[in-house]
Amino acid sequence: MNQITHATQASTLADILERVLDKGVVIAGDIKVQIADIDLITLKIRLVVASVDKAKEIGINWWEEDENLSLNSRFKELQQENNALKERIVKLETARDGGE
Repeated sequence: MNQITHATQASTLADILERVLDKGVVIAGDIKVQIADIDLITLKIRLVVASVDKAKEIGINWWEEDENLSLNSRFKELQQENNALKERIVKLETARDGGE
């Protein structure tokens, strides 16, 4: 007696997310609001969903240059603040020692 088998391909959410991040997805659209052929609002929406590696592969790396997201930029800012505070401490100690 032969049994009938059915091939089913079940995808979990994790599998789908892995595929999307691996390949990348681009969603683009424009929304325009007009009254009497006069543009009131135009919204251009561009969304790329991909892994960091895939994004770098296709030339997208804006987060590396963004001062709010880049660790290098934040480090430089903190280093400047630290140097300014050290100079202020030296001036205050000098003024205190000179005033005695």
